[in-house]
Amino acid sequence: MKVLVTGATGYIGSAVAEALVRAGHDVRGAARSEDAKRKLTSRGIQAVAGDLADPASLAVLARQVDAVVWTATTNSEAGDVPAIAAVLESLAGTGKTFLYTSGVWVHGDTRGQAVNEEHVLSPAELVAWRPAVEQRVLNTRGIRGLILRPGIVYGRGGGIPAMLTGSARDSGAARFVGTGENRWPVVFVEDLANLYVRALDKAPSGTVLVAVQGPSVKVKDIAAAASEGVGQGGRTTAWPLAEARKQFGAFADALALDQQFTSLKAEQLLGWRPLGPGILDDLRAGSYVRR
Repeated sequence: MKVLVTGATGYIGSAVAEALVRAGHDVRGAARSEDAKRKLTSRGIQAVAGDLADPASLAVLARQVDAVVWTATTNSEAGDVPAIAAVLESLAGTGKTFLYTSGVWVHGDTRGQAVNEEHVLSPAELVAWRPAVEQRVLNTRGIRGLILRPGIVYGRGGGIPAMLTGSARDSGAARFVGTGENRWPVVFVEDLANLYVRALDKAPSGTVLVAVQGPSVKVKDIAAAASEGVGQGGRTTAWPLAEARKQFGAFADALALDQQFTSLKAEQLLGWRPLGPGILDDLRAGSYVRR
């Protein structure tokens, strides 16, 4: 299958593009710079010129492939929606696939309950615009629309957990937002990439999947593991939410969510079985230490 991956040089997108290549797909990565093109080519991915800031360029690329896997984001409605709309319009009626990367933050705080894809959406302010995008994907006529909602992604020394290891290296203690008693649903980046491949290959049109790995983990425990991994003895410091908002705005509130999920649907529908290390192990002795 010819597949266009947006965000193919990004944290999630790079893992997804590589997994698709390994699965035998003809993968093309949208690139907006010569440096991005070189990175893609070095990993066996055909680089094609495309930029979220130029929706028409992505619409043209979408018409040349069988499926679009959307992992790119500007983290803003103004930056993302026009590009997504242009691609969906170009695919309407073709029967082609559009797989959109959303996230568990669209569910908001799950209030101590482990929930699934059917849980009523109450999005964090940061991603309040994403449910409408999801519906646009699912309701575009004549396409196979799919939605993935990953948890907090870890592995390869990157993602949001790298903020904790970075603060530990810089200040001697991993700094987390809030009390640390809230729980993050997490997923290993390689396992997440495997789910993208399975969804692209087998998921029925209209499928929405939450992607998490095991039980959610308390943020204070994640921070302590990050501190241990970079030689700071597990030292952590709490950053009051009101103070964190001054620097991070709505992102701080998203980090302070308490969320629990099950990925039973992905397991039963697609046979997905996460195999990677747990987040605490990876922070203490895995990719974050090597980085």
